[in-house]
Amino acid sequence: MEQQQLKRCPIGVQTFEKVIEGNYLYIDKTEYIYRMAHGASNYYFLSRPRRFGKSLLVSTLHSYFAGKKELFRGLAIEKLENEWTEYPVLHFDMSRAKHVDKETLESMLSFQLSGYEQVYG
Repeated sequence: MEQQQLKRCPIGVQTFEKVIEGNYLYIDKTEYIYRMAHGASNYYFLSRPRRFGKSLLVSTLHSYFAGKKELFRGLAIEKLENEWTEYPVLHFDMSRAKHVDKETLESMLSFQLSGYEQVYG
């Protein structure tokens, strides 16, 4: 009888792409992402405590809206989604924006936005 190998826990891995490509343990909650994307509400407030998967959730949303279908192979959303439309995704890293004044924050956002202007025009 063949013994099934346990997957490694993604300690310190915060991106969906790295979790999937690295064959780490992933608890499939992609059905909820599909429901959010196709639900009736225009707004969602997602509150989670520290170290509770916010970055991984945002990264999963990024991969989904970027149309990276291959990453979702074998997950619930693969059976739910029919179109896999690719959208431009703007991800603003706010981790360095803690305790900064208004001008610094605007400068940081402008810098990040300029990168997207280069990509998307």
